[in-house]
Amino acid sequence: MSRELSMRKRRPVRRKKIAPLLEDLEEALAVDLNVDGAFLEMAEFGSWTMVLVDKIAKAIEVQNEDQERFVFLTLRGFLEHDDAAKWVEVDHGAIPFLMKGADCMIAGVHGADPTVETGDLVWIRDMKHKRPLAIGWATMNADELVSGSKGKGIKTIHWVGDELWDMEL
Repeated sequence: MSRELSMRKRRPVRRKKIAPLLEDLEEALAVDLNVDGAFLEMAEFGSWTMVLVDKIAKAIEVQNEDQERFVFLTLRGFLEHDDAAKWVEVDHGAIPFLMKGADCMIAGVHGADPTVETGDLVWIRDMKHKRPLAIGWATMNADELVSGSKGKGIKTIHWVGDELWDMEL
């Protein structure tokens, strides 16, 4: 499932140029990104646009199947914002599969932010330590993710150990 991606068109940006993008992200995830005074850059990573804060990829802009654009934190971004909205919690048994880029099956889901709807971009965390594991598209809402017993719950797009996670800046 390797994508062999690399960063292209890396360039510094002013906060005011990406302020709407950051505000959308803060509102969607109920977090304060606190990037005042930080060195901000943008770059392309495959089909994604990245926002780098002090040389660390903290946010990405991705498209869904309908070509709608969404801004979301990367897993490194969620390391600093483990209280962010749009989470789904999985048990210990799901972790090895997620670390290989597998989609998240609902059998491993034990909790979800009640605001999660079908088609939302969500972040997956382990239920014990609340650490981010992966990001993906929810294929059902929070109730269905938690109460269901079989099927794919989240189509994974970014996980710990993938090219974006391992990127040397």
